[in-house]
Amino acid sequence: MVQSLGYSASAGTIVSRAVAAAAANNHHSGRKAGRTSKRYSVSAFYSMAAEQDNEVEDELAQAQRRLRDLKSKISAQSKKNFVLERDVRYLDSRIALLIQNRIALSEQNEMVAHFEEHGEGDSDSYPDDRKIQLYGNLFFILQSEPRHIATLCRLVNLAEIDTLLQTVMFTLYGNQYESREEHLLLTMFQNVLAAQFETSTEFGSLLRANTPVSRMMTTYTRRGPGQSYLKSVLSEKINSLVEHKDLNLEINPLKVYEQMVAQIEQDRGHLPSDMPRSVTPEVAAANTDVQAIIQPRLKMLIEIAESFLSTILTSTDAVPYGIRWICKQIRSLTKRKNPNASEFSVCSMIGGFFFLRFINPAIVTPRAYMLLENPPNKYPRRTLTLIAKMLQNLANRPSYAKETYMLPTNPFVEANKQRINRFLNELCEVSDFYETLEMDQYMALSKKDIVLNITLNEIYSTQSLILQHLDTLAPKEKDHIRILVSEIGPSIPQVSRKENKAIELPLFSRWEVPIQDLTTALMSENNITQNDILYMETKAIYVQLIRSLPHLAAAVASGTPLDLDYIAETAATTKDTQLVRKGIKVKDMLRELEDAGIVDHRDGYKLLVEEITQELAHLGNLKEKVVEELESLESVYKTILDHNTFLRSQLESYKAYLQNVRIQSGSDKKSKNSVGIGVEVDGMPRRAPKKPAQLGPVKFTHAQMERDGVIAESTVPESRRPNIFFLIASPLPGTFIIGMHFKGREKPILEMDLKLDDLLEKQQDNVELLDLEYVRLNVSKILTLLNKTFVTRQKAGLFS
Repeated sequence: MVQSLGYSASAGTIVSRAVAAAAANNHHSGRKAGRTSKRYSVSAFYSMAAEQDNEVEDELAQAQRRLRDLKSKISAQSKKNFVLERDVRYLDSRIALLIQNRIALSEQNEMVAHFEEHGEGDSDSYPDDRKIQLYGNLFFILQSEPRHIATLCRLVNLAEIDTLLQTVMFTLYGNQYESREEHLLLTMFQNVLAAQFETSTEFGSLLRANTPVSRMMTTYTRRGPGQSYLKSVLSEKINSLVEHKDLNLEINPLKVYEQMVAQIEQDRGHLPSDMPRSVTPEVAAANTDVQAIIQPRLKMLIEIAESFLSTILTSTDAVPYGIRWICKQIRSLTKRKNPNASEFSVCSMIGGFFFLRFINPAIVTPRAYMLLENPPNKYPRRTLTLIAKMLQNLANRPSYAKETYMLPTNPFVEANKQRINRFLNELCEVSDFYETLEMDQYMALSKKDIVLNITLNEIYSTQSLILQHLDTLAPKEKDHIRILVSEIGPSIPQVSRKENKAIELPLFSRWEVPIQDLTTALMSENNITQNDILYMETKAIYVQLIRSLPHLAAAVASGTPLDLDYIAETAATTKDTQLVRKGIKVKDMLRELEDAGIVDHRDGYKLLVEEITQELAHLGNLKEKVVEELESLESVYKTILDHNTFLRSQLESYKAYLQNVRIQSGSDKKSKNSVGIGVEVDGMPRRAPKKPAQLGPVKFTHAQMERDGVIAESTVPESRRPNIFFLIASPLPGTFIIGMHFKGREKPILEMDLKLDDLLEKQQDNVELLDLEYVRLNVSKILTLLNKTFVTRQKAGLFS
């Protein structure tokens, strides 16, 4: 329709977006009072479209483009981190058993298969064009009708949920900053929660039990917006606390007594005869010395908890919309499930999500949430745990039966009950998104380029889950999902990592009629006239012209009244052919509007000038917000990248340890008659043991290791450090010798043997530093260095 009036197709895109927005809004809320001005409604929604004008190259447009790129990178990197975290979690549990010698050789091989890169190269695993179309149709239905995913999330078990979450959170609805995907994901949450509340008999533990649904909610909070909030609100507080490495605020009387006994024994060399080494919790709590130690600690602990709480309570506006909306659904469903529920019970349910699933995990494990670079030391770690317990008791109905030592913190809970309830209710005060979602869904039908970046294994695992639960998901023969999976055929097994390629899957619906001419369709549905379109387009071009000509933009910013004739003439006489064309065109459009009686040159086109001025003011304010958001998200993106580096380092260390265990346990492939080195079989000659080749030594200077963070502390005098270097060799897989040398001397000053499993055990126990007498090494950094220097050089190695 726009093109039929003689206007450019690109300009029509803006109008189409604006008309679609207005149409969806009118369609959904036409009965509402206060919507009497059609033009006002259309113009208001046009403003949303103008914010994404790609034809303008001013500072706002450039900042918006950078922001869109950054949001896309954060979404993609979040998915990579989720996959890495899942791999690390898997190996973490298995390595713990390996260290304790509680895992069989067959399970070691299973662990290797989990990370196997090479496959047989099955060409049948890649879907043909017909199946690509069928999968595109299937995933369009899954994305646009969230009830199906909601049903799957309730049906899968805990072992399957991570695979499904990867597909749902980071692929199907992976664009974390795109309104349609975010709102569809929240709709899915609403379905899941409604069913959970409907079927639950345990009202008190509804959101606290470890279920696929609770895991799903926790994963949602780990997406970009949630991570950004945690960093801005908690990072400074936690970093400030962990700086005090020796601040011991333990208040458990039994632990305080044990620490006191250990200190006395260390100081005196023995214990007094009237002081037993171990006592019951009751005896420890009654000890006057223990009470004297706890009293000042308790006071300081409550002060720190108050500080954390105040920071959280003043952050309502910063909490991501999606998290607040989930809180709103929990409140609504709780009241529906139990109409007589007290205010405290309702707030306890909201707190069960906001604190238990979002805030407290970040406080207890700040490194995992990218709030710290290194794990906190023993004392700060315990303090953070105690603070999390206090916040949880505040958000819930506290029970001190299992942890009586927390009872003295109850004054903190009683003093802040009203504050926390008020905060939790404020979280729920957000508007719904149904009108916006309807508009987005309407727009989706007009798009021809909706694609999903998805891996083959994500496709196949989702197909497998659907087939497994098909009778629940699509019980009728004519259900679209049942028809599609029947046409696709049997599910395909998971392919190897090397073959698990990401593909661009075009999404479409063969049951929905695509809208070919969006503007025409919407005009016919919503009584929007050609003059409405003309008015909006004229306004659009004027905004574009002012934004494209810096001296005009500066004049408007200084308060100079708009002269529409002058602006059109200025554009028509520039050297830019595109601006010349728009300047000439907008003159004709202005004349058409005047002929139609919509604007009048005698009042200086007052109505149009007012709307253009308001739009430019809005865009000016928007620029400040975009730049502010850009700065905030750049910090988040850097943190996510740093966390990715840490996860990769952790994964490589685990892989190296697994390789070492397999080599030492003789699990490498042998010939048919070989049973091991130095063993005779049926008269065969005894083979001489093959001596493994030593790797290294490799030289590192003191300055180099200090710069890379490997040396955390050094007692070597500054003047002598340039003469200090380290030689590191690996005589056997998993064994390293570190020698500290002084230039000119033949023998090392000191030498130490390191075992890979010892280092990993220290890392498992959160031991941060390794003492080498003159220097203290960072355990994580030395593991990374050894892995990079030696393990990746072993070409025969399993993971090299």
